[in-house]
Amino acid sequence: MVSETAQVSCQTNGEAKKNPQKESHGQGFNGKRKNLCFDGTRASPCNGEVCNDECVLRTSNTDTDGNMDAEPEADLLLKKSRVQKEMTFQDMYNNQDLFDDDDDDSDWEPIQKHVEITKWFCTNCTMVNYDDILHCDICGEHKESGILRHGYFASPFLQDAGPTEFDSEVEERYKDIGSQDSALKHSTVVGFDERMLLHSEVKMKSHPHPERPDRLRAIAASLATAGIFPGRCYPISAREITKEELQMVHSVEHVESVELTSHLISSYFTPDTYANEHSARAARLAAGLCADLASAIFSGSAKNGFALVRPPGHHAGVRQAMGFCLHNNAAVAALAAQVAGAKKVLIVDWDVHHGNGTQEIFEQNKSVLYISLHRHEGGKFYPGTGAAHEVGTKGAEGYCVNVPWSRGGVGDNDYIFAFQHVVLPIASEFAPDFTIVSAGFDAARGDPLGCCDVTPVGYAQMTHMLNAVTGGKLLVILEGGYNLRSISSSALAVIKVLLDESAGCELANGTPSKAGLQTVLEVLKIQMNFWSTLESRFTELQSQWGIHFFDNKSEKTTKKEEAWWGTNMVEMGKEKVTVSFPWWASSCKIKELLSYCKGYIL
Repeated sequence: MVSETAQVSCQTNGEAKKNPQKESHGQGFNGKRKNLCFDGTRASPCNGEVCNDECVLRTSNTDTDGNMDAEPEADLLLKKSRVQKEMTFQDMYNNQDLFDDDDDDSDWEPIQKHVEITKWFCTNCTMVNYDDILHCDICGEHKESGILRHGYFASPFLQDAGPTEFDSEVEERYKDIGSQDSALKHSTVVGFDERMLLHSEVKMKSHPHPERPDRLRAIAASLATAGIFPGRCYPISAREITKEELQMVHSVEHVESVELTSHLISSYFTPDTYANEHSARAARLAAGLCADLASAIFSGSAKNGFALVRPPGHHAGVRQAMGFCLHNNAAVAALAAQVAGAKKVLIVDWDVHHGNGTQEIFEQNKSVLYISLHRHEGGKFYPGTGAAHEVGTKGAEGYCVNVPWSRGGVGDNDYIFAFQHVVLPIASEFAPDFTIVSAGFDAARGDPLGCCDVTPVGYAQMTHMLNAVTGGKLLVILEGGYNLRSISSSALAVIKVLLDESAGCELANGTPSKAGLQTVLEVLKIQMNFWSTLESRFTELQSQWGIHFFDNKSEKTTKKEEAWWGTNMVEMGKEKVTVSFPWWASSCKIKELLSYCKGYIL
C-alpha cells in the first residue's frame, strides 16, 4: 500500500481565492490582511475605513528578513488606477500590456488544502485502487489478501486472518523433507532458491513491476499449502551457471553486460527490463537450476521437474536482454540435456508472448524443435515476432513452428485444438528424446497483460498431452504470468500432472473459435511443406470444419462470443484506441488497465 498527497481545491464562505504558494508571502507581521490608502505620495493603513476611490485592497508582502515591501507596489497600483480613469475602452484595448501584472489569474484559484488520499496496489494483479474500497476493481482480490501466505487457497474475498494451526502442521510435517535424498529418483523435482527473490525493481514507477518476486512467493505458497512442495515433490540443490555454459547460448558481450549489473544498484536493459545488484546472480541461479534439472531428468535420476525460477528467459536472445528476461533458461536447459545425451529436444512455449529469443537461438538448429503458441495479431502484440511464416533458416526450415493467435481472449478449446492438430503431430514426427515447456501463465484467465482465457484445467491437459511425447521426460520452466491467483492455480495444476494426480481434469473435445481454426489452418498450410503428416490433416480439417463456421449456428456462436469478448473505444491522450477486454475486466476501469498495459507492453 502506498500513500499519495493530492491538492484539493475548495472555496469557503465566498472569500476571494488565492494562490497558496504566494499566500505565504502575502501576510503582514501579524498575519492579518491590511487596507492601504493612497494620498498621492505614499501608502498608509486606513484601518478598514472608507477613504477615497483610490483605496485599494491588497496584501502586504514580506521578504525573508521580515521587511515590508508595500510602498513600491502601492505606487505602481496608484499609477495604474489613475491611468485607467483617464483612458477610454478603446485606449485600454490598444494598451493591454500596461495592465499586465506580475500576478496572473492563478491568484484567483481556490484556497488549496493538502488532503491526503491513500491508494493501494493490488497484491494479486498490481492495479491501483483507492483506500475506501476493500476489493480490487480489476480482479476482485481483497486489499489484505493472504495469497502470499496460502497462495491460491487464500480466499480472494476475505482479509488474511494471520497464522493458523494448519501453517504449523505443514511446517512441522515437512521441515526435514530435504534430508530424504533417496526419494529423489523417479520423483518430481522442483528447482527453487530464495535468492531469486532478491531480483526486483529498485524504484517503483507508476505501478509495481509485473515481473516481481511475489510471483514465486504465491506459487510456493500454493504448493506448500497443498503439501506438494515441500512434500510430494523434492528439491534440487541450486548452483550458479558458469560463464562457459552461458556462452553456449549467449554472446560473450551479453554475458558480460548482465554480469556488470552486479556492480550497480539499479540499471535497465530496456525501459521494462530492469536489474539490480542481485539480478545477475538470480539469473545465474535460474539458469543453473534449469540446466541441472534437465540433466537429472534425462539421466533418469528424476522422473520430471518444474523450474520455479525467475527472472524469466524466453525473450533473451543471443546478444540482448529484453522483455523482463536476462538469460534464456529454456535454451540453457536444452543444451544441458544434449550434453547429457539427448539427440533431439522439443521446446513448447505456451507463454502468451512469442519467445523471440529462443527462436533466434535455435532457428538454424535441426536438433531442437521450437513450437510457440502466442498472441500475435499481425505483429501488433509484443514482441511482434512469431508469424506463421517464420519457420527457421539455413537448412533448418520447419524446426520453428509458430501458432500466432489473431486476437485476445483465446481459451482452452483453441489451445487444445492446436495441440491436437499441430503440436502433437509435428512432435510425433520429430520424435524428440526430451521435452521442455516454456510455461508462461500469462495466457491464463485474469492476467492483466495477456488478456486470454486459458484455465488451470487447460494447462493441465496440455501438460498431460506433452508428457507422453518423450515417455515422461519433461521439464516445465516458469516464464511469464502476472496475476498471482492465475499463475499459482495454473502451476499447481501442471505439477499435479507431473505427480500423476490429474485424474478427472481432462477437457472434453471443444469447438475451436473461428479465428482459432483459421490460425491452425494457416499454420498447417505452411508447415505441411516440412512435415509430411500434416497434409492429410489439413485437407481433413478443411472439409470437416469449412462449412461449420458459415452456417446459422456459427453466426449465433460468434455473436455470443462477441457479447462475452467486448470492445470499447478508449481515449488515450489525443488517440482513440479500440480495446478488447474479457469478462473479468468488462465492468472495470478499462482506461486505467490500458494505460498499465502500455507501460508494460510485454
